Amino acid sequence: MRLGSIRTERGTVPAAFVGEEVIDLGRAAPELPGVMSELLAQGGAVLERVQQVIAGGEHRQKLNLASLAPPIPRPGKFLAVGLNYADHIAETGQETPEFPTVFAKMPTCVAGPYDDVQRPYISDKLDYEGELGFVIGRRCRHVPRGRAHEVIAGYVVINDYSVRDIQLRTSQWVLGKSFDTHGVIGPWIVTGDELDPDALPIRTLVNGEIRQESNTSNLIFDCFDQVELLSAVCTLEPGDVVATGTPSGVGMASDRYLVPGDLVRVEIDGIGAIENRIVQEDSPGQPAPAPVGQ
Repeated sequence: MRLGSIRTERGTVPAAFVGEEVIDLGRAAPELPGVMSELLAQGGAVLERVQQVIAGGEHRQKLNLASLAPPIPRPGKFLAVGLNYADHIAETGQETPEFPTVFAKMPTCVAGPYDDVQRPYISDKLDYEGELGFVIGRRCRHVPRGRAHEVIAGYVVINDYSVRDIQLRTSQWVLGKSFDTHGVIGPWIVTGDELDPDALPIRTLVNGEIRQESNTSNLIFDCFDQVELLSAVCTLEPGDVVATGTPSGVGMASDRYLVPGDLVRVEIDGIGAIENRIVQEDSPGQPAPAPVGQ
């Protein structure tokens, strides 16, 4: 099953996808929750109702890629793992970690699968990182690896855009990873019964040129390892998103940073693709400070 969110005249609403068609779940089944994270949280009977709607074959429309919103428009947590492919570690000149390198991206960085991505006003060191991501479907804590699949709602494609000079100014990566539009998620959530997350070919292309090409079988810490670790630290909740790491071929390794006009595409077999045009962020001008007390 493929689930996600679309932009409509009523706002951003949950949707299901079948082939080249989309089902607006708010119109097809008005009783369902109107936010994807809430729909996932209710699980069970709600997901069965979605399957019934899909099987019914009604309420389908031709999919317009431009209408796709991030599957989870505002995740409660957006976590990511760095240095998680051996070839990427080698190109950075760092040691293989014995423990996952985890950082956070601010939820305000999230963008849709076909949205424009800004090269920030304050830097020209914008880089791409194609990644497999997963979405949490059940509130959970202390999940052993062997049961991690039970709490994963499904899998997505992520581009963890990074502003390298800001990222590398300190040992903490959050700021360099959290610029607006730099957390692209999509095109939808593919449920775990449809794929093996440990055997997915992944590619990143810039203007049609393959820059990254690998397989999720090369992850050092796989999705289930990550659930076990993260849930030992904090409660994971429906709609939380985790990016699992990027393979070799990032722009920083060859000093090939993104410039306005570039088209960046990330493909993962079995899930789909996301594609973003790079645009220049406007000069911020002189924004006025908020009044005291607000």
